[in-house]
Amino acid sequence: MVNTAERHLTEAELNATLPEVLQAPTTGGIVVTIIVRPDRDLRELPVSCRLTLEDGIPGDRWSRHCTRHLPDGRLNPDTQLTLMSTRFLSPVAGHPDRWPLAGDNLLVDLDLSEANLPTGQRLQLGEAIIEISAEPHTGCSKFAKRFGKEALKFVNSPDGRRLRLRGVNAQVVQAGTVRIGDPIQKI
Repeated sequence: MVNTAERHLTEAELNATLPEVLQAPTTGGIVVTIIVRPDRDLRELPVSCRLTLEDGIPGDRWSRHCTRHLPDGRLNPDTQLTLMSTRFLSPVAGHPDRWPLAGDNLLVDLDLSEANLPTGQRLQLGEAIIEISAEPHTGCSKFAKRFGKEALKFVNSPDGRRLRLRGVNAQVVQAGTVRIGDPIQKI
């Protein structure tokens, strides 16, 4: 079931996405889409990007507008990047043209669940290495507006959080280039 328009899925339709979500690769995935958010509601879709320890994705608004700071005032690196599974996003958002509306940096085909990617798990994507953060990635009012109130409720439910349907936060621990189609390996 693919949402090709802006029709929001019902709770029953959201539940019907779970068998596909649960079939995501656990040991190795793939980078499907890269999204750079230069400013609020703007999206760029490069075929590759460089991940850096300082900026996450250079040019992404995280380095200029991150709302989460450490006590010393530095940006919280735990929210540097966000990943979301295309296995959930595809039916919820519909056509791939709408996928960037989710606002995540890396859309992947990989099991993002807590059981598969505990906090601290490192992943190699192309030349870069990232680490899964403890900071939860939850849906917000923008997510509800774009994909529906039921979708927001669904991703923030206990099962939605356990499966990380809304996605997961990560930080860069080794700089490098990432390309669409690059394999993702747990390390």
